[in-house]
Amino acid sequence: MKALLYTPSLPRFFAAWALGKRFPKGLLPLRLAELPLPERKGFLRVRVRLSGVCGSDLALLYGKSPPSLGPFFSFPAVLGHEILGEAEGSLVAVNPLLACADRGLPPCPRCQEGEEGLCQNLAEGALAPGMLGYNRDLPGGWGEWVLARPERLYPIPKGVPEERAVLAEPLAVVLRGLQRLRPWPEEVLVLGMGTLGLLALRLLRVLGYGGRLYAVAKYPHQAERARAFGADGVFLGAKEALLARARGYRYLGFTGYRGGYEAVVEASGSGKGFREALGLAREGGRVLLLGAPGLAWADLSPFWFKEVGLLGSYTYTREEFAQAVALLPELGGLEGLVGGVYPLGAWREALSARGKALFRPNVP
Repeated sequence: MKALLYTPSLPRFFAAWALGKRFPKGLLPLRLAELPLPERKGFLRVRVRLSGVCGSDLALLYGKSPPSLGPFFSFPAVLGHEILGEAEGSLVAVNPLLACADRGLPPCPRCQEGEEGLCQNLAEGALAPGMLGYNRDLPGGWGEWVLARPERLYPIPKGVPEERAVLAEPLAVVLRGLQRLRPWPEEVLVLGMGTLGLLALRLLRVLGYGGRLYAVAKYPHQAERARAFGADGVFLGAKEALLARARGYRYLGFTGYRGGYEAVVEASGSGKGFREALGLAREGGRVLLLGAPGLAWADLSPFWFKEVGLLGSYTYTREEFAQAVALLPELGGLEGLVGGVYPLGAWREALSARGKALFRPNVP
């Protein structure tokens, strides 16, 4: 089968880390390869219809993933964990987790609780470390086929466009995070209007959130989409958002603030976004990380000086994934987040796309 294979390279890792998006895409450790068609007992073969490019994929390619996560991935691997496929004639969203049950192990304490995303055996058992998209034994969605156990496949409701259905996986991540904010605050600020941030706005309103909802958008087209997805107001920068809710006090050339937002959802996945989110939270407020900032310098004083709470959302339970899929019919317009659909051979263009890039592997 055709697939995009990622093979780590230390020289390229450090060069990409140093240069960031200026690093030539043709030199990234990614290549179109012909691989054996996968088979594994107890797993179904799923033909990939669409697979998304996630911020965590880009972080891996550009050397931004924290080294501490290395033992829980395995390479070389076919990337892609946001997967829409076809199995036995049905369109399905693929839950990419590989927890105890998938690894042939008795359930660990977290899996017994249903928290498979926090499985303690992520690097144990009959499979290499990592979930689909970060696993050398099983290919991810940037290839023509994936393997998954039947219980990892969720039928897509009728009438849902494929470009919306492929967003089930990131939608489940956002759903989990927003549920962790319950009881919901009276006011929420979402920082970063990429895919995750816009999903958060749209999902909050669909779930019935009636409080004040604000967004920080970097570009005019993001601000327009944020308003369409339910934001009551949009700020063009974190400083503007801060000054709307906080008072500044100066001392020796430094400024400190009192006030802010009851809840801040950080969806940019950057170190800068994390630092801004901490500063935007009011005293006793909460910060929810939907993005993955990795290694980042930050002033941690808000955690004790303002008693700000920090939450994260990385994956999901089976029930949360199922709920995300069930909500797809109510989320019309999400397909508008897609910036382009590409064959595997056009991966350089896909990694440069504005908006959500998708691969359609089973085309010439």
